Amino acid sequence: MKPREVMWTPVRGPGFEHCRVTGRVADGMVIGIRGDQPFRTRYAVEWDERWRTRSLHVDLLDAAKSVVLLADGEGNWRTAEGRAIAALDGCIDVDLSVTPFTNTLPVRRLDLAPLASQELSVAYVDVPDLRVGISRQRYTCLVRRDDGTMHRFESGTFRSDIVLDADGLVVEYPHGFTRVWPR
Repeated sequence: MKPREVMWTPVRGPGFEHCRVTGRVADGMVIGIRGDQPFRTRYAVEWDERWRTRSLHVDLLDAAKSVVLLADGEGNWRTAEGRAIAALDGCIDVDLSVTPFTNTLPVRRLDLAPLASQELSVAYVDVPDLRVGISRQRYTCLVRRDDGTMHRFESGTFRSDIVLDADGLVVEYPHGFTRVWPR
């Protein structure tokens, strides 16, 4: 993917994100509100040539808390100190609750044909709590064109048809996020 910069805003409530994608790293800054508490967080996601997550760094700026997850691309995760995280065994992708960017990774990695579908277990990080767990998710390719795709995203009872550009970056994520720059 060529270097890109995008900005999103959440559909529900105030907030803003700036994400810079360079090489195989996405670096983002998110400002938002959870409940009645504002938060600021910075993240960096790194992936390999097959779009498999290799690392996630999340810093909650006002609380001086952080999470670092390292992956081998084969479903094995560890902490920054090298301790295995058995609870995430089998997860190839990561989902960070405050950004639509992490949807790019499985969409690009799976490269689904129209109407093809795949269910995944992903390492899920909830911000601003920084809780880490597993989320079962399903992606279904609804439309594939030269200028982008539409994928149905499902997790539990949540379902949304996400529009992505030709690079796989979210343009519109109903009930989630809207890209405000570039349109």
